[in-house]
Amino acid sequence: MSFLRSSAARRLLVPWVACVVIGCGEHSPTAPGSTGTGTTGSNGTGSSAVADSGVIVGDDFGGRQLLPADNWWNQDISSAPVDAQSNAYIDFIGRSRGAHPDFGPAPYGFPYLSVSGSQARVTVTWTAYGSESDNGYGGLSGYPIPEMAKTQPNLIEGGIAGGGTSGDRHMLIVDRDRWLLYELGATRWNASAARWEANVGAIFDLASNARRPDGWTSSDAAGLAILPGLVRYDEAVRGPIHHAMRVTVRATNGYVWPASHRAGNTAGALPMGARLRLKASKDLSSYSPIVRNIFRGMQTYGLIVADNGNDLYVSGAMDSRWNNDDLNPAFHGLTANDFEIISLGYR
Repeated sequence: MSFLRSSAARRLLVPWVACVVIGCGEHSPTAPGSTGTGTTGSNGTGSSAVADSGVIVGDDFGGRQLLPADNWWNQDISSAPVDAQSNAYIDFIGRSRGAHPDFGPAPYGFPYLSVSGSQARVTVTWTAYGSESDNGYGGLSGYPIPEMAKTQPNLIEGGIAGGGTSGDRHMLIVDRDRWLLYELGATRWNASAARWEANVGAIFDLASNARRPDGWTSSDAAGLAILPGLVRYDEAVRGPIHHAMRVTVRATNGYVWPASHRAGNTAGALPMGARLRLKASKDLSSYSPIVRNIFRGMQTYGLIVADNGNDLYVSGAMDSRWNNDDLNPAFHGLTANDFEIISLGYR
């Protein structure tokens, strides 16, 4: 299973109006770097509840690391051995294939938001993978989807208010008080049925290294969390990225740890969960500081294959502060030949 749409469909020509609607900078619904005050409204089940409690779009979490330091996303693999089939895998991708930053100002990249622990939870109706979806966590049922997501753009991947009806439509929400990550795929507010729908939902304890059961998907085809692998603006400004990054390739073949789910069996292709590492010999001196910080992260933590899509598309957050005139030529200058595959399933 893959939720990744084609590159053409991902590039929905939606105007960036969120700076007017919810503010710029940290993209708060009220003011840059601040939180919403909470309003009363329907929670989608007919009852009245605090609808939007402390919503922050593009939260930096005070610089707090997502997931434990020894989690696979945060693992330093700079000295990991190269897989014996590395050259064959790179040949399969195509050595001249260029990389691409799958992030930038809206509508590019993944939006994400955080809420307070008092955010009202709503029941989500599963449309495809209900048996592999989480209905709640820790005795608390539902997902903390703010009311504003029904009417405001750029809170769900693709940019359409309420999610629309096409594309991946990932929705990523952190309950920052409980330190829980809620991720949905093919998210949609079905106004006629007065309910939120998604084809799958996964909840991750950001203080735990718990993995999805083998064979289970998540809102990503590999069964991994999405948010911890995104390139985020604030961390790229601070210094070298300190975690692996999410990457897609056009075809995959099974899965290896830390992935839990397959989405293809193409002979010669990388498995889900495979790691690419930018070669240490790659000279980064000519790049801008923010690009150097991203590429250094690729050399230290690598890229984890998480979905089928376009080859070497590196995922990042939607943020008005990204400069695509800087990102695009730098990424396009990287080719598959600049990478190596570390030993499959390396821990």
